[in-house]
Amino acid sequence: MNINPYLNFAGNTEEAFNFYKSVFGGEFTMLQRFKDTPDADKLPPGVANMVMHVSLPIGKDNILMGTDAPEQMGFSLTTGNNFYICIGPDSREEATRLFNGLSAGGKIEMELQDMFWGAYYGSLTDKFGIKWMINYQKRQ
Repeated sequence: MNINPYLNFAGNTEEAFNFYKSVFGGEFTMLQRFKDTPDADKLPPGVANMVMHVSLPIGKDNILMGTDAPEQMGFSLTTGNNFYICIGPDSREEATRLFNGLSAGGKIEMELQDMFWGAYYGSLTDKFGIKWMINYQKRQ
């Protein structure tokens, strides 16, 4: 089973995913725009160049996915606090790098620190309103 977070944005998916690519590295395995669909001629004004689907592999066997959810097509987005994306990096150094990268321009909720459950942990909301937890658990 795979769990791939799928993020919806109000028109700035490309900006958000270029930011995530700068933090995680790698390349998009797919970047498709609404204008690339069979019914592109029926799209509302201003939607054609928006991102219909983007995929960015992160880590081992994980793919971060996203889309623009334009109001012109009936979507209504509310950035909420009901989800986080939890990342389990392979080293303390990688945890620090990811935390620092994702928190740039965002808001740190809990600084990275050693926790009672044995992890090096921190949480933040990035500049796009997405909530992240970094949880490095040293392997025994």
